[in-house]
Amino acid sequence: MKKFLLLTASLLCSATLALGAAPRTYSLASPDGRLKATVELGEEISYTVEADGVLLLAPSRISMTLSDGTVYGSDARLRKVSRSSVDRSYAAAVYKRSRVRDCYNEMVLSFRDFRLVWRAYDEGVAYRFISNAKTDFFVKSEQAEFRFPEDWTMFAPYSNGSKESIEAQFGNSFESQYQHAPLSQFHEGSLAILPLMVEAPQGMKVVIAEADLLDYPGMYLNNADASTTLHGVWAPYPAVTEQGGHNMLQALVTQRADYLAQCQAGEVFPWRVMGVSRRDSDLTATDLVYNLANPAAEDVDWSWVRPGKVAWDWWNAWNIDGVDFASGINNDTYKYYIDFASAKGIEYVILDEGWAVNLAADLMQVVPEIDLPMLCDYAESKNVGLILWAGYYALNRDIEGLCKHYSQMGIKGFKVDFMDRDDQEMVRFYVKTAQIAAKYGLLIDYHGAYKPTGLQRTYPNVINFEGVFGLEQMKWAPASVDQVTYDVTIPYIRMYSGPMDYTQGAMRNATRSNYAPFNDEPMSQGTRCRQLAEYVIFDAPLNMLCDTPSAYMREGVCTDFIAAIPTVWDETLGLDGKVGEWVAMARRSGQTWYVGAMTDWNEREVTLDLSFLPEGDYSVTLYRDGVNAGRIARDFAVQTFSLGSSRSLTVRMAPGGGFAAKLERR
Repeated sequence: MKKFLLLTASLLCSATLALGAAPRTYSLASPDGRLKATVELGEEISYTVEADGVLLLAPSRISMTLSDGTVYGSDARLRKVSRSSVDRSYAAAVYKRSRVRDCYNEMVLSFRDFRLVWRAYDEGVAYRFISNAKTDFFVKSEQAEFRFPEDWTMFAPYSNGSKESIEAQFGNSFESQYQHAPLSQFHEGSLAILPLMVEAPQGMKVVIAEADLLDYPGMYLNNADASTTLHGVWAPYPAVTEQGGHNMLQALVTQRADYLAQCQAGEVFPWRVMGVSRRDSDLTATDLVYNLANPAAEDVDWSWVRPGKVAWDWWNAWNIDGVDFASGINNDTYKYYIDFASAKGIEYVILDEGWAVNLAADLMQVVPEIDLPMLCDYAESKNVGLILWAGYYALNRDIEGLCKHYSQMGIKGFKVDFMDRDDQEMVRFYVKTAQIAAKYGLLIDYHGAYKPTGLQRTYPNVINFEGVFGLEQMKWAPASVDQVTYDVTIPYIRMYSGPMDYTQGAMRNATRSNYAPFNDEPMSQGTRCRQLAEYVIFDAPLNMLCDTPSAYMREGVCTDFIAAIPTVWDETLGLDGKVGEWVAMARRSGQTWYVGAMTDWNEREVTLDLSFLPEGDYSVTLYRDGVNAGRIARDFAVQTFSLGSSRSLTVRMAPGGGFAAKLERR
């Protein structure tokens, strides 16, 4: 009898152990129930994502390995599961809508050493690790897989750093066009920057991004085995850097540590984001990355942050005409820019590279042709603010001292350039610069920058980011570069992460056959009205006018439209379109709506549903491609008419064309 009892107990114990070792699954659905993430806990942690019953991501492993050998995700023993739901709205300081809805379901899986947080929104899912460590530690590596069930097609933007090695690709400007190809054709030995899009069945799209990147390296993706799985890759911590690069304004990494990040007790890591859409146009108006970002401190007054437009000098090479002085980097030229900005109600003028002594990497050394205090006083008298271009190395030498000095002089912000990295040290620079600049009432526009991850919500004085293959490329890009197709791709992918300083506004416009690069007198690809439409479609709270004031004064009709259009909005809608082919959006400021659309190199007639408009009559001013815009890209026409009870708008766009419409309620 005793032997039987012992045997029974032994079998029960074995069964219990076997049961304990079996993988367990925990699911989280979006508020509308159409999207579901399932997390499986076993020897490893993996997850799947499905939408409307379609498997979008097959079991994909995630983990984090610390330098002491601790692995977040290996044989993890679950201690607790907690769930919650949130549905709220909040005011946004400098954004594409004045109020943002934040609606999600959350699941927190708690383990001894860490927590794994999952959120499901109607528009995507995201996860993040949170450490329970009581002391500081190092992250040696991270595992983030995105395993697609089939060889679907992707839009992959590759690092434009040297392809000599993975390490060399960590140094890049994050300005890349897209490879549209199956996952299995991912460029061997290459890194892709984020966001990256994958086309799924039934017209669905999956966008991989990240959010709330504050103290950790940014994520890249690679595919080393021609499979359908993308793997996260991160730049190790820079152990040694040296001054170099463009005009000695960069810090080049010469040696890296054997870890990714130095972390504090209780470290909260970035969100890994998987956005999901059923209509392409939904991607153009998403708030997912913004919602996942850390909110700005509630006790700080951000009302001083002034969005607006900028008269920019560098793209047009300081080329003004019809004046009695030599144009260039000098006081007379900048007074001319200030006068133009003042006359048109443009908020800022930028002094780009050239105002500080070249190769000195010292922002206290101003060239003798420039009298900055005088220009600040002159701009102030004209109700125009001045922004200074600053190379990374020069600013990083004394951020506090420079911000204090130039804010006292009357400068309104810095355009910071040539960071060209996103390892932990550089991410910390972004945050530190934002903090110190805010202390002195200064705006920051990051160029040579990685994609936004929500920092503009945490610090609303961070008013724009580059990280885009923008119009500056037309100063040197050969005719083989297809900027027009890129323009109707980025609203769905790059803009998914946040605003972008694309720097539009060209008054010299070219058809596909007429385009050629000219550094000092550059042109755009596509029509004049395409340039106007970009002020509606591209998110940019600080938005450049890239061309010369002389050109704008000759083109008064277009200039008046550009100068008057807002750069932040009360409401933003994605209307219609298809990634890589065409795009249409609507934005509201007060009771006035703006509608914009752009096409690829195919002539296209579109009819847009305007049923979103409140009741009432609307006066419409439509800027459309002229009859001959397919031959002469600058050709355009302006029409005014009443919308009345009609709730649709039909417009033909020339090849490489677009249109912009202003709808004012009567």
